[in-house]
Amino acid sequence: MPDVPRSALERRIMSELDSLRERAQFRALDVVDRTAEINLCSNDYLGLSDDPRLKHAVLEAVARTETVASTGSRLLSGNSRQWEGVESEFAAFAGTETALYFGSGYAANVGLLSSLLKPGDTVFSDALNHASLIDGIRLSGAAKIVYPHGDLEFLERALHDHQNSFGARVIVTESVFSMEGDIVSIPALLELAKRYGAELVIDEAHATGVCGPQGRGIAAELGLEREMLAIVHTCGKALASAGALVCGGRALKDYLINRARTFIFSTAMPHYLAGQIHAALALARAAENERGHLRRIASALRYGLAAAGLNSGASATHIVPVVLGSNEIALHVARELHRSGFTVKAIRPPTVPPGTARLRVSLTSRITLDDIHRFIAAARESLAQPASASVVNV
Repeated sequence: MPDVPRSALERRIMSELDSLRERAQFRALDVVDRTAEINLCSNDYLGLSDDPRLKHAVLEAVARTETVASTGSRLLSGNSRQWEGVESEFAAFAGTETALYFGSGYAANVGLLSSLLKPGDTVFSDALNHASLIDGIRLSGAAKIVYPHGDLEFLERALHDHQNSFGARVIVTESVFSMEGDIVSIPALLELAKRYGAELVIDEAHATGVCGPQGRGIAAELGLEREMLAIVHTCGKALASAGALVCGGRALKDYLINRARTFIFSTAMPHYLAGQIHAALALARAAENERGHLRRIASALRYGLAAAGLNSGASATHIVPVVLGSNEIALHVARELHRSGFTVKAIRPPTVPPGTARLRVSLTSRITLDDIHRFIAAARESLAQPASASVVNV
């Protein structure tokens, strides 16, 4: 049977996929065997995803709810006392006046920034911000200035140069950066914002449940929750649930309800999920032992990697990168570690800058100190072995 001619679009798709394979950047889905390996690529930081108490709370929430679907957007038939209750509870957790729930962290960031910022505004974005923050800024039409990661001198010059510009000025950053594991200096950013008449938006996704008093985040640890224009907390990582909340003042919540398209035009999440988030918050608040354990094993990992001559960057949290440089080496080491019983992913451009391919070690409270020592030894051994000529994707 003769080949069917491909359209121009099909040819472009195949060409781009071939290019990704040639550069060792092609990605594929796989299923993690959670019973056979040490999982080092999970965001389940507090180990709540299989906690019997949280499972029981979900079953109870499902049993209590009248329907297992919300049946519409929050502005139509999808609102409920459960969602309003968990938003009030989360605002108290975050230390803000109000909170508004979105179906995902991506939707929260895109909805917040695309509605809040307008053409004529200027936004100052850290170079390593998450894609959801970047996309929200792009959709807004605001002028964007990307400052090098954590470079406060560059940021101050940019703020100074634009202090008389028309429109609002907003600094956007994560608190704990997802690929570096470092912590931004929120007090310094806030001081710059106040000096130059700007607002500050903080994404606490990787700090929620893990950092600060009762896992309330970096801003809460510093007592600066009410100084931000908005704080975004996620539920899909340490809280082992789903969605995210934009936390801030009353006017901000009202504005997002009326203007954030990812909120207005999305079917509400099932009401029972609010019960899961409620239970997860209670468990996270009480998880001081788990947070302490995370700090200890993260410190041991960074120390052991340094002793082995490996680069963990500026990590100061439970996220510890092992920066290896080339895509091929990162894939090789990830594959060898998999053979040693560790699930860890090779992170490559464009997720990280070219030449900084790495393993992203994401620690959870279920990881032991012995696991850390075995991982370091296995990583050192894998680097001593030559990479295979045929690199598989990991």
